[in-house]
Amino acid sequence: MVNNRFMFEKPLGMRDTLPFLYEHKQRVRHAIANTVTSWGYQGLETPMVEYLDTVGGASAIEGTRLFKLLDRQGHSLVLRPDLTVPIARVAASQLKEQGYPLRLHYDGPVFRAQQTEGGKPAQFEQIGVEYIGETSDYADAEVIALQIEALLASGLSDFHITIGHIGYVKGLLFEIFGGHRSTEAEQFLRYLYEKDYVGFRKAVKEVNIKDEDRQRLRQLLSLRGKHHVFAAAEEMAENGACHKAIQELKQLYQLLQLYDVHSCVSFDLTVISHMHYYTGILFEGYTPKVGASLCNGGRYDQLLPSFQSDASATGFAIHLDRLMEALGEQEPLHDRVLILYDDQTFSEALCKAQELRRNGEKVVLQWIDGISDSSYSQHFKRVVDVCRGGVVYE
Repeated sequence: MVNNRFMFEKPLGMRDTLPFLYEHKQRVRHAIANTVTSWGYQGLETPMVEYLDTVGGASAIEGTRLFKLLDRQGHSLVLRPDLTVPIARVAASQLKEQGYPLRLHYDGPVFRAQQTEGGKPAQFEQIGVEYIGETSDYADAEVIALQIEALLASGLSDFHITIGHIGYVKGLLFEIFGGHRSTEAEQFLRYLYEKDYVGFRKAVKEVNIKDEDRQRLRQLLSLRGKHHVFAAAEEMAENGACHKAIQELKQLYQLLQLYDVHSCVSFDLTVISHMHYYTGILFEGYTPKVGASLCNGGRYDQLLPSFQSDASATGFAIHLDRLMEALGEQEPLHDRVLILYDDQTFSEALCKAQELRRNGEKVVLQWIDGISDSSYSQHFKRVVDVCRGGVVYE
């Protein structure tokens, strides 16, 4: 017997997907895929391994969280830490001649290393869309409305989408600190990204700024809720970048009303992403059943230029594993037929199995002496015992 203390262990942050959960995830995948394809989005796949200097660098994931390796030629590679950047690479190269806009959807695993277990996965699955080559508010509204419809199609009803705008936050901080104090502005952005509001308020007390600016920073944390926050946000800021952001949010809200999904959304002007390429509207999805964001997305007009394309883009990603957690435990789906046979009845059982499979049934053909547990048949919707003349047990 092999003496290996890792015999039944997995690498840090990796998980097995057992048959029942796999089948449930497949049903959810198909429901979401059917929804996004009905909106005209086309699927594609990208490699799980990319060059570190291109996709790894553009992803904005910290280097310590990348799975790095070398190929036989000595090139530095990385297991893809997200899917948006690889799709941007494809869109700016192999799909460029098709012309923009492009509507693409994907489904696949991404990898981000964990320093400690802490229950956080190092491999997880993202399902999402990228709408590439259009700058309008119509595109942002479409991906948000589609994300909502995809979540509903998965079977989830208790969720909420929070929308912000990176241009407003950065515009306000630049107005308060100016370019010469960018380090302080970046620190406040970090507090917002980490949702460390205690640290944010403490920093507001300690930073050397005018009292009215200190008050504006405190008020920033209150800019949350329905569309009534727009008026307060406009009053707080004087620069054009902030007013432009609010105007875009107003137009977006009007479009979401036409999609009839506005009841699922609210606004939060403190929403921040760690991805540096986001340039405009940002959004996150939450459900009371999961303690982290369920999905996220936004406009990223600075990513395609890194691949020598001036195309703008917007999109969303759903964290499939968190969605499965939100959906909760499901009853096992007993959708298979079990056909039992012995040495004398195999030929008859095989013919029966082939007939049922041609009719769309899922059939397990099982030698009766190979069953060690009498409860085996409980996992099937129907049992056909050919050994006993085709007796059927429901």
